[in-house]
Amino acid sequence: MVSPVPGLPTGMVVGTYDDYPTVQRAVDYLSDQKFPVEQLAIVGTDLRQVERVTGRLTWGKAALGGLASGAWLGLFVGLLLGLFTNEGWAQIILFSVAWGAVFMAIFGVAGYAFTGGRRDFTSKSVTIAARYEIYCQHQHAAQARDLLAKLSLQSDRPTS
Repeated sequence: MVSPVPGLPTGMVVGTYDDYPTVQRAVDYLSDQKFPVEQLAIVGTDLRQVERVTGRLTWGKAALGGLASGAWLGLFVGLLLGLFTNEGWAQIILFSVAWGAVFMAIFGVAGYAFTGGRRDFTSKSVTIAARYEIYCQHQHAAQARDLLAKLSLQSDRPTS
């Protein structure tokens, strides 16, 4: 059985795929065929971290981002506190939203000030693998390969 502890998987490579949706479809197919999928591990190799720059970060954007996240957090806290009161719950929610927005706007501006201009942009990061491999425990590897070969034959058939 595959160790539940993260680390390098054991077993044999039974399939290699170019993208995650394809490897996901392969494991889903194995599951549909009643294969013991707990014997599998999906391993992404040749990892790259891609960071897309989405814009400039300014004092206003730092404050606005903090204000928006603080308002949402305040709304959540206000709703929770409102559960424990019989009257004035609307005031509790409004004050929670307002205070959350104010404090988080201050924290957003302070955080931006502490960067000292070293990161004046916003971005989103994602880790991408160039290839995905399915590892399988030795005692089930032959069955996994056979099932994946059938899937490959089904995928290669022309549709008409």
